[in-house]
Amino acid sequence: MVWLLAGEASGDVLGARLIASLRRSRPDIRIAGIGGPRMEEQGLRSLFPLRDLAVMGLVEILPRLRSLSRRLDQAVADVGARRPDVVVTIDSPGFALRLLRRIAPLGIPRLHYVAPQVWAWREHRVREFPGTWDRLLCLLPFEPAFFGRHGLEARFVGHPVLQSGADTGDSERFRTRHGIPARAPVLMLMPGSRRSEVPRLLPVFGRTLRLLRRMLPDLVPVVAASAVVAPAVHRAAARWPVRPVVVTDVADKHDAFAAAGAALTKSGTSTLELALAGVPMAVTYRVNPLTAAIARRLIRVPHVAMVNLLAGRALVPELLQERCRPSVLAAETLRLLRDPAAAAAQRAGFAAVMESLRPPSADLPADAAAREILALLEAGSAARQDA
Repeated sequence: MVWLLAGEASGDVLGARLIASLRRSRPDIRIAGIGGPRMEEQGLRSLFPLRDLAVMGLVEILPRLRSLSRRLDQAVADVGARRPDVVVTIDSPGFALRLLRRIAPLGIPRLHYVAPQVWAWREHRVREFPGTWDRLLCLLPFEPAFFGRHGLEARFVGHPVLQSGADTGDSERFRTRHGIPARAPVLMLMPGSRRSEVPRLLPVFGRTLRLLRRMLPDLVPVVAASAVVAPAVHRAAARWPVRPVVVTDVADKHDAFAAAGAALTKSGTSTLELALAGVPMAVTYRVNPLTAAIARRLIRVPHVAMVNLLAGRALVPELLQERCRPSVLAAETLRLLRDPAAAAAQRAGFAAVMESLRPPSADLPADAAAREILALLEAGSAARQDA
């Protein structure tokens, strides 16, 4: 049995691909743990709803501490009762690493997928990691060297965005499905997948659209929303000057990418999805001011957007906190929609970024990760037999 934990929507996607890949190699494998709708489509019966764990921010998490503690106890108890052959935690380090430490006395092999981004901030936390996992899998090509400098082995298995299908959309199909004229400009809005972050960006996006409509009266906004946040998006959009197309289906989102001339997106994996699809973008984000003040003192990297970190330069603009204002976002959106050279420069940089994310083997990223899980599972089985 493989016991899996995903603590947010992006981890749910990774977990679903992992389950599918594991079953291609081992059709008889049993799955348990915690995940969302994508993992449940692959047969997982989640111990409790994934939405109970999806929260972000130093200040935002405080009211949820008691609930999260109860869920952690529940997860530890489930692992202890089931005694799986291997436990795999996916991203969500705040919850996942606590779980891995709590179950260490059980002697179950533990693998963490998606390395904690301590290279970005709080690097001193690396000292806490020895003994937390038996194997660490990285999505970014520079991470094994970083962890190696701290005496920790880590393995790069490629970035799962390469399997996302973000570059396979059909613009004409999207416009036909939603009744969008062929020449109408389409703007992607990606406010995030967490209930804690979406309310901070949606009002700004709404005011930005009010400014843009004066100059682009035929502009069609499209909001990509997870099922968790879609109701909040619809409520907020009811007050916008133009009703957006709200897409929750993954294939529909990829079609929207193909139709889009530009995007405003939160920082995170969404920047890599858009880069793979070749959509020019500006990255924006806003958190509690106290969270932002603390983060600024701790962050040790020159860029927030993942696409910029991998490019090693400011390939896309980062409009954060004080710059996350309607006037600034509207001006940058107009530039990307009206200046072909600016859009082309971003697309040229995106190609190099995507190439850097390919795994060293010929495997797809999920297959490379599944191979590491099965190797750990088999090593654990051999050790038990020897004992």
